[in-house]
Amino acid sequence: MGVVVTAAAPGPVGLLGVGYEGLTIDELVTRLAAMGVTRLVDIRLTPISRKPGLSKTALGRRLAAAGIVYEHRRELGNPKSNRAGFAADGRQRADARARYAQLLLDVSASEALDALAEAGRQERVAVLCFEADQGCCHRDVVLAEVQRRLTGEAASTP
Repeated sequence: MGVVVTAAAPGPVGLLGVGYEGLTIDELVTRLAAMGVTRLVDIRLTPISRKPGLSKTALGRRLAAAGIVYEHRRELGNPKSNRAGFAADGRQRADARARYAQLLLDVSASEALDALAEAGRQERVAVLCFEADQGCCHRDVVLAEVQRRLTGEAASTP
């Protein structure tokens, strides 16, 4: 799980990455609550799941019942054609990360990243996708870009 902690606001703030692979909806919500998450940002391109309770509407309802705000950011989704590269090693994964990083240059994706960074300054935010191993998921690139924006570092190749 990747964590980007900010110190701009008092109390538990910052961003962390969460994958629901291998979890039930109840296990996911319990973990989020234990981590003090107040907002979950779903960055799946298409927020549907074969796992009960983990598709957009049901997930949003379950999170709301636990006091966690649900937000879907389609503009941060990874296209299906680029997903296999994240599961690969070496050059293939680096290429997939680079292709995805290029997509983040789009105006709508950039605005979503700015909103995510701002939310992380104000509250504890979990960035959600499926993969348990964050290194095999595009959310790792998202969190790295948000970290760059929060610290003012120059852009780098993923």
